Amino acid sequence: MKAALGALGVAIGALIATEAVMQPTAGDRVTFVLIFGGAALLAATAARWLGRRTARLRSIRTTVQVMSLATTALVVLVILAAANLMFLSPHDLRVVLIALLMAAGLGIVLSTSMADTLNEDLERLRTTVQEVGAGDLTARVSTSRPDELGDLARTFDAMTDRLSEATAARERAEAARKTLLASLSHDLRTPLTAMRVAVEALEDGLAPEPDRYLRSLSKDVDALSRLVDDLFLLSKIEADRLELAVEPVDVAELVDEAIEAMQPVADRSRVRLRLERSGETLVRGGPVELGRVVRNLLDNAIRFAPAGSLVDVSVGRDNGHVSVSVADDGPGFPPAFRSDAVREFSRADEARVRSHGGAGLGLAIVQGLVAAHGGSLRLGTGPGGLVTFALPADTPG
Repeated sequence: MKAALGALGVAIGALIATEAVMQPTAGDRVTFVLIFGGAALLAATAARWLGRRTARLRSIRTTVQVMSLATTALVVLVILAAANLMFLSPHDLRVVLIALLMAAGLGIVLSTSMADTLNEDLERLRTTVQEVGAGDLTARVSTSRPDELGDLARTFDAMTDRLSEATAARERAEAARKTLLASLSHDLRTPLTAMRVAVEALEDGLAPEPDRYLRSLSKDVDALSRLVDDLFLLSKIEADRLELAVEPVDVAELVDEAIEAMQPVADRSRVRLRLERSGETLVRGGPVELGRVVRNLLDNAIRFAPAGSLVDVSVGRDNGHVSVSVADDGPGFPPAFRSDAVREFSRADEARVRSHGGAGLGLAIVQGLVAAHGGSLRLGTGPGGLVTFALPADTPG
């Protein structure tokens, strides 16, 4: 239908031009209508027929050549018909035919050259599609064509980029899942094994000190409960389902309370705790969650601080933020591990961390809770361990 309408439009345009330029007689006008109308009908029919036939061809080059030949043939027929109307001499008619044949040959050469370029780009696109389909996500078409083929190639490259990113994310998620399962297996197996041995000893009456075995069981139950609570909290953070009861919180007072709560732990490890505060330290947030952040950082610092050393905690306000820093004289964070330290179950030294306890969730929870309050977390470069988090300050209204 589009070809028929287009051919009709061209024929009408030719008739209007003929009328304006030649001012034909009534008889000539009828002849021109017949010639141009017949040419339009022939063009529409050829377009429909060739459209079906060329769709079966396996080469763009052949398709372009066929269309060029069909166009040239149609032009020759129209010109011959018009030449007969103009009563050209046989000599002049032969000259016109030779010129037309030459133009047709040049047109075929030009169209073939253009088709070869198009064919090369199509072949590059086809090859790239096959490579990506075979699993090579680094393959790209990388064409600079500004036409529809170029748009298709760029769209395909963008799709491959997204596919590559999704594959990398899936691989990271799979690696994280394996790490999670391995870490959970270890962290659950150790207390469960100890509990099973203790229960069997109590059941068989082989426990020389039943009270000590019961205390050990209670300690392992507490460890498992903490692990389950940490996992539940971390899952809510990662699923963005953490609900905060936001209210004004004085961070310095909250840190002071956390130090008082952690003092018995520090005394057992023979570690001293010291607080330094400066300025107004009011923020808006969840006091329970922020208290958890500070206690986690204190617990990490005490666990890795050498006996007889000092854990320094400083609270202050700077540039519209309230910051809390916890520093210890422990080994600190290795540079290669610093970027992974806030991932769940991450450990810089597996054996050393196991000996100190902990499931590797503390900093991951801290990172999630601080981010939920619109804050930021930073790990210091040492010497020693240094962790700082900053929260937007609240101005009393």
